[in-house]
Amino acid sequence: MAAPKEAAVGPLVGAVVQGTNSTRFLVFNAKTAELLSHHQVELTQEFPKEGWVEQDPKEILQSVYECIARTCEKLVDVNIDIANIKAIGVSNQRETTVIWDKLTGEPLYNAVVWLDLRTQSTVDALIKKIPGNNNFVKSKTGLPLSTYFSAVKLRWMIDNVKIVQKAVEEGRALFGTIDSWLIWSLTGGVNGGIHCTDVTNASRTMLFNIHSLEWDKELCDFFEIPMNILPKVWSSSEVYGLMKAGVLEGVPISGCLGDQSAALVGQMCFQEGQAKNTYGTGCFLLCNTGHKRVFSEHGLLTTVAYKLGKNKPVYYALEGSVAIAGAVIRWLRDNLGIISTSEEIENLAKEVGTSYGCYFVPAFSGLYAPYWEPSARGIICGLTQFTNKYHIAFAALEAVCFQTREILDAMNRDCGIPLSHLQVDGRMTSNKILMQLQADILHIPVIKAIMPETTALGAAMAAGAAEGVNVWSLEPDDLSTVMMERFEPQIQATESEIRYCTWKKAVMKTMGWVTSHSDESGDPTIFSSLPLGFFIVSTMIMLIGARHISGIP
Repeated sequence: MAAPKEAAVGPLVGAVVQGTNSTRFLVFNAKTAELLSHHQVELTQEFPKEGWVEQDPKEILQSVYECIARTCEKLVDVNIDIANIKAIGVSNQRETTVIWDKLTGEPLYNAVVWLDLRTQSTVDALIKKIPGNNNFVKSKTGLPLSTYFSAVKLRWMIDNVKIVQKAVEEGRALFGTIDSWLIWSLTGGVNGGIHCTDVTNASRTMLFNIHSLEWDKELCDFFEIPMNILPKVWSSSEVYGLMKAGVLEGVPISGCLGDQSAALVGQMCFQEGQAKNTYGTGCFLLCNTGHKRVFSEHGLLTTVAYKLGKNKPVYYALEGSVAIAGAVIRWLRDNLGIISTSEEIENLAKEVGTSYGCYFVPAFSGLYAPYWEPSARGIICGLTQFTNKYHIAFAALEAVCFQTREILDAMNRDCGIPLSHLQVDGRMTSNKILMQLQADILHIPVIKAIMPETTALGAAMAAGAAEGVNVWSLEPDDLSTVMMERFEPQIQATESEIRYCTWKKAVMKTMGWVTSHSDESGDPTIFSSLPLGFFIVSTMIMLIGARHISGIP
């Protein structure tokens, strides 16, 4: 009989990674940064109307408890003592908005997800209230007025959901992004739960002043949000409270970062000018700008990168946000059915090695950076009778890479010094075809962390380094070396430019599909002037698409 595996030496730190598609809990050795165990639960997304995206906050919370329990079971099975888990960090999908009753602990409405478009009419009305020469919202928050951010989602809930209105009027409502909902619930909920958030998540609400690092009364008045429902803002690394239930009861929750900030920390981009790109549901390129708030002239966001301690300085970042990356693979699986698992996309793309002139712009939620164009909708163009599911799979992967190229170009123009390479992370980076395509389309090396869970690592580092925990050193000499894999460009720069120019042409075709934005019923008005041929082609695709795209003769 094989000898039981020795228990891990040294303190351990856990990380909750609550994403758009799934929840994970991962446990790391604080001395070596080795990933010891993890568990993942896929989540349900609800689409009640076109453009609406919701999730059940209670399902999200339950998935966290399940992931913690199952991960701990796996640790025990390999003879690792879970009593060595000294802290927990939380990383979360940002902007997604939850409002709940502090007396009952019950959500008052589903979580409105960051991708949701229902608030476009709210955004249009608010834009008209801003003086043309004084965009105080952007100057205070670093963000454009968009459906993406939390304030307009919260405003919509207060305006349209009666039980939310009533709870706000009666002082029973609490607002938060997913981190706030989880930490409040995990630290006791109605029995003394801590209602808090960190600076990175607060900076994505459009209610937070990134200069003073406080909720801003002028912004709250502009959006008509009562300040008494907002969480207290803490740093990204301090003890917020203790777990009050489950197998890790009594363990401090001491790290909190929005997922993209967590990935920046996990990639150890602590120096000004260092950047990373995370491939998840969306795609997010962040460049550390140090203590300076750099305001973009090319469609990027100015955001808080991290603040790793109550008395530590704040760091800022420039961010390029792409709404649809991994989500396009899920769409091919769930909506078109041309793959049965997300992993199959690599094999399909490898089979042909080209899109054969097919371009896919997945503007399902409009276009984010650098365009910020809510009227855009997704298209697949360049189709011929030769096109099949393999070419569409390849085009979907190319779409992720072209979108990254667009935000990288914008960042290079804003920073003035082009990036010489791109550090990448996220689950999609296990796709070698995607990584090689990215290097080819950017025409710079792509550097991939061998351990792709850098978002979880960043949350664990913040938690372990917190004052009162102190099991993870963030001193440069103490940081573990991250093993990397390097992808070099394998095509000529001229070929890369030709493909990129054709992509830009396709992007232009996506704009203006929606002429008047969704009203409260969620029904968009589409261009009535679209040519008859468009509707004929659309109908043909609907009728024969499943057969043709699936590769059936």
